[in-house]
Amino acid sequence: MVGYSPFDNATLRDHDHDYGWLLREEPVSLFQGYDPPFHILSRYDDVSAALRNIEVFSSHQGQGPRYTPPSGMVCDPPMHTLHRSLVQQAFSPGAIRALGPRVEAQTAELLDAVAGQAGFDIHDDFAFPLPVVIIAEMLGVPGEDIQQFKLWSDASVEAMGAEDPTPWLAELQALGAYILGQIRARRADSNPPDDLITRMVLAESDGVRLEDEAILGLVSQLLVGGNETTTSLITNVVWRLLEDRRLWEHIVAEPALIDRAVEESLRFDPPVLGLFRTTTRDVTVRGVHIPRGGKVMLHYAAANRDPAVFEHPDRFSLDRPPRKHLSFAIGVHVCIGQEMARLEARIALRALAARFPDLVLESRGERIKPFFLWGRRRLPVRRGGVYR
Repeated sequence: MVGYSPFDNATLRDHDHDYGWLLREEPVSLFQGYDPPFHILSRYDDVSAALRNIEVFSSHQGQGPRYTPPSGMVCDPPMHTLHRSLVQQAFSPGAIRALGPRVEAQTAELLDAVAGQAGFDIHDDFAFPLPVVIIAEMLGVPGEDIQQFKLWSDASVEAMGAEDPTPWLAELQALGAYILGQIRARRADSNPPDDLITRMVLAESDGVRLEDEAILGLVSQLLVGGNETTTSLITNVVWRLLEDRRLWEHIVAEPALIDRAVEESLRFDPPVLGLFRTTTRDVTVRGVHIPRGGKVMLHYAAANRDPAVFEHPDRFSLDRPPRKHLSFAIGVHVCIGQEMARLEARIALRALAARFPDLVLESRGERIKPFFLWGRRRLPVRRGGVYR
């Protein structure tokens, strides 16, 4: 092959299509088929080093492939430190543990709804509504608005990966107007509800409170990060386990393996294939010059297949000893919602295996669209039968 393209049809269809070549032959690769062009770092050591080196690999112009202004937690310290501290409490270990019963109840409700059906779609009927309901409740979004909230979230994801975000501007503007309305309603309320938006409205540091636009950026990021990636985590792990029936039967027989299955899914099929940084100065990586102001994709998925770190990296294994995959990043920009994603995925998988041990895959469905995300847009399953 000549060069690596994240837009190649084979790569889009199977995200690990060219990782071996990329890691061996061109660990620092320049992709010129996008505006702006960007470099791709794929080896574990290079990606982890860049994640830690925020002075050179900056998030200040966005973590997507286009240049965007700083917003919410997609920025560097000190702004990032302040914004993160304001939402950290909602994602503390104690707060995540307290969410467990609510996640279990919502999981049971969704599975009750499909219990009488011979077949259903893991994405549409289960993995999509579960995390969006939970994050919407945390933010204080009224139940009747949740479906619209999800549609806006999907538009945000699509726009983030597009060279031209114009087709989604109306949805993005509607989402912004909605969130600003929620923020202003809480400012005007003498007794606002105790939810995450209210806490951000009331929070202050050194006597300074966040402006509405800053809260808007934080809420938008929590919305996307709180549902799209968890939805993909759930669909990905179910897909891989059902694709090899022995794996599914293994976790049905030994539910204690579910935690390991979730971690292996995160390594093998990270919902975010990679995010971007912008260089603050000229830098050389493995002899390749990257100019100041260049966009760089930190390819988590390729790094998670680096044979220098993971034995038999292209094998999905429930016996793999714990290793530090990069799917939630590391350093100051480590995913703040990672433990909530793990909690929801573990509860979802445990309930699914217990309720439907005879589940089989109808097909591998179709993938979601943005090139730097990875998940099933559909994943049809049925009770009993043989996978075809």
